[in-house]
Amino acid sequence: MKKFVMAALGGTLAGIVLTSQVAAPLIAQEADASKSVYQQLDLFGDIFERIRAQYVEEVEEADLIEAAINGMLTSLDPHSSYLPPKDFDDMQVQTRGEFGGLGIEVTQEDGFVKVVSPIDGTPADEAGIEAGDFITHVDGESVLGMTLDEAVELMRGPVGSEISITVVREDIDEPFDVTIVRDTITLTAVRSRLEGDTVVLRITTFNDQTFPNLEQGLQDMVEDAGGMDNVNGVVLDLRNNPGGLLTQAIKVSDAFLDAGEIVSTRGRDSADSERYNATDGDLAGGKPIVVLINGGSASASEIVAGALQDHRRAVVVGTKSFGKGSVQTIIPLKGDGAMRLTTSRYYTPSGRSIQALGVSPDIVVAQQPPREDDDDAEAQRRTRSEANLRGRLDNDSLSEEERQKLEEEREAAEAAARIRDEDYQLSYALDLLKGLGALDALQQ
Repeated sequence: MKKFVMAALGGTLAGIVLTSQVAAPLIAQEADASKSVYQQLDLFGDIFERIRAQYVEEVEEADLIEAAINGMLTSLDPHSSYLPPKDFDDMQVQTRGEFGGLGIEVTQEDGFVKVVSPIDGTPADEAGIEAGDFITHVDGESVLGMTLDEAVELMRGPVGSEISITVVREDIDEPFDVTIVRDTITLTAVRSRLEGDTVVLRITTFNDQTFPNLEQGLQDMVEDAGGMDNVNGVVLDLRNNPGGLLTQAIKVSDAFLDAGEIVSTRGRDSADSERYNATDGDLAGGKPIVVLINGGSASASEIVAGALQDHRRAVVVGTKSFGKGSVQTIIPLKGDGAMRLTTSRYYTPSGRSIQALGVSPDIVVAQQPPREDDDDAEAQRRTRSEANLRGRLDNDSLSEEERQKLEEEREAAEAAARIRDEDYQLSYALDLLKGLGALDALQQ
């Protein structure tokens, strides 16, 4: 028995010696790393003191520290940044659906401000700013070398004041200036309308109002159509939608899914991963859905498009989306400011990340440029028919009711043709839903 105890004790002592031999270098490495960090902090302190004491002009200490914090965050990725108290307040107002500005969602690329998308009905949209435009100057001042927050701050100003921005556009050789009058931007998160038998839901942003607006808008349009039986499908128009709240993207996706994963987020620590699943209930009652996207569709828009595409609940039509596959967390800080920190990537139900890749549409449809009007003679030639001829015979084979129905069908066809000229992508989506409806009727 004594021998067993001694053997066990010997094993314990050997284990202690071995552990100490392995742990010692690790502890030393950690100590060296900590020493290096403190040396770097001392270096920061030395530089801060020299700037404060010797810079050619007197500088505000708070401004120096804020710039250092922002530089640390913006060095990580284009979406991490420091939000001073005023910017934090503005961001909270924006997520509630109303804010002041030009009405553009921007990011930074190659040192310049890049437009993710203009917001529908805002001064920037009305001035012709497009997704993909680069803003190089604001009122003649170059934004090259500025942080994104500094450039955005330069574009802010009193409502009613003018701002001139210099724009570089891919298909135009020379930069050009655009003058915009700043205004209060009130976001209508979802605009709904009927196009024939199709409900069109134009989602412009994902703020606190998005899902309530969508639910009410869909309900109103179904009532206007005389019930869901008279609706052939739904178009979710996410073009030029820069994104917004993750929670709202999940709710919008869930509105058209009965079950299954909507999106997952994965951070640095696997314990922080989250999966969001759909609940029972489809607001569209199983009707076909077409999702419209383009290069201005980003973030939350891509979550919705990716979820409905992966579940084969919708056909995605348009052009490749922006490709923002990261999630930012707003972390309040002392002094009423906050930091926007990229904390995770998101993945569609099939496990794909769209970071820098975007959502690829099932059917690629580019927006066609407006067609130039033909001259009057050509227009008259195209519209002449038997009905225009003097002394033509009447059609006596139709009843008044049949004649009225044909007239309604003709008007609907002409309306569809007008949409094709004004918005080719939407027209394609409407035609696709008609085809799906006809196919479904044949199969029944």
